[in-house]
Amino acid sequence: MKKIITTSHILHVDMDAFFVSAELVRSPELVGKPVVVGGAGNRGVVAAASYEARSYGIHSAMPSFRARKLCPKAIFLPGDHTYYASISHKVMEIFKRYTPMVEPISLDEAFLDVGGSQRLYGTPFEIASSIRSDVKQEQGLNCSVGIAPNKFLAKLATEEAKPKPSPEGPIPGLGIKIVHPDNVFGFLDPLPVKALWGVGPATAKRLDQLGIINVLDLRKFPLSDLVNSLGKSQGAHLHRLSHGIDERNVNTSQSAKSISHEETFADDLFDLAEIASEIHRMSDAVGKRLRASRFLAKTVNLKIRLKDFSTFVRSVTLPNPTDSGKVIGREAVRLINTVNLSTGVRLIGVGTSKLTENNTGLQLSFDELETHDREWREAEDAIDSIRSRFGPDSIGAASTLTNEGVSAKKRGIQQWGPSE
Repeated sequence: MKKIITTSHILHVDMDAFFVSAELVRSPELVGKPVVVGGAGNRGVVAAASYEARSYGIHSAMPSFRARKLCPKAIFLPGDHTYYASISHKVMEIFKRYTPMVEPISLDEAFLDVGGSQRLYGTPFEIASSIRSDVKQEQGLNCSVGIAPNKFLAKLATEEAKPKPSPEGPIPGLGIKIVHPDNVFGFLDPLPVKALWGVGPATAKRLDQLGIINVLDLRKFPLSDLVNSLGKSQGAHLHRLSHGIDERNVNTSQSAKSISHEETFADDLFDLAEIASEIHRMSDAVGKRLRASRFLAKTVNLKIRLKDFSTFVRSVTLPNPTDSGKVIGREAVRLINTVNLSTGVRLIGVGTSKLTENNTGLQLSFDELETHDREWREAEDAIDSIRSRFGPDSIGAASTLTNEGVSAKKRGIQQWGPSE
């Protein structure tokens, strides 16, 4: 077995209850109360919960009606993805003060390699302390930091550093947890196997049947028997993790793999024209994000969830990559013909994947010229400029109109279900 890295220079920084904490910055009167970000309606889900709300058993991805039963006095907030993204950008810039080796994982967490920063900023612990101080002072937010020889161990360490809910209220966390190279097994061994990456409910059940409860049990279990039980890939993966091995480097050049917009509706949709209008509005939002990120998409994906919760995903590969909302919407609408929508549509998602960077501008084929996509693509640039200056609802395509007029889809709107 390969030796573990001998220095602890990887940081995993995770914001504490990020969405809720961001809301409390602009609504300080809610501090100390059970606050939930998500869709408040019967079809909503919890996106984030304050530690006070978690004390009642509320957690992310829980149906909102269940959360309200657990805590009738919970305060629901609809969420503001644009606001969270803005704060996230500022937090990531704080990280980059201390090292250029920053790998964002999501809006509220990132890996940092501070191996080359210690002469300037001190030990990894001192760097972590400085980061926590800067984030708190400049953004009013708390974050927890795990320090370890690799990414896998650092992320586990962060969980140990975070605050914990309890029936009596939040229990403050360590803030910073270090896993030293000479104590990797001491840290890992007591942890339940479900703490490891790749151990879901099914795998945990299988491991339990093998008498494997914690990481120590896993490490002592013969690799050959583990492979026979779980398969070559999964067995080898968990065997390596049980020894604290993770050879991945901090990757600063990660790019988006997909861009999508998804929405659950307060009432089921039956009218095909209304369904098509919603698809066009979502496609318009996806196209705008593609252009802002300078990506082109080769594949258009449509997700439909019906009233009975049956879910269908359909995809089409385009002859030429695009960042046009019109093209995305046209192809997505064609895909609905492959699904029987008569029982009513509960959720629609429009997405794009197989993204490539758009460094040379959009190139259109002769087929696209015949559909006037070139002219509309130029119009989309103009629409982006107008929206940037006068607001997202200032202008839009006729296909995106609602009874209330132009209403552009915004990232995060009803992302966690309707509020009513």
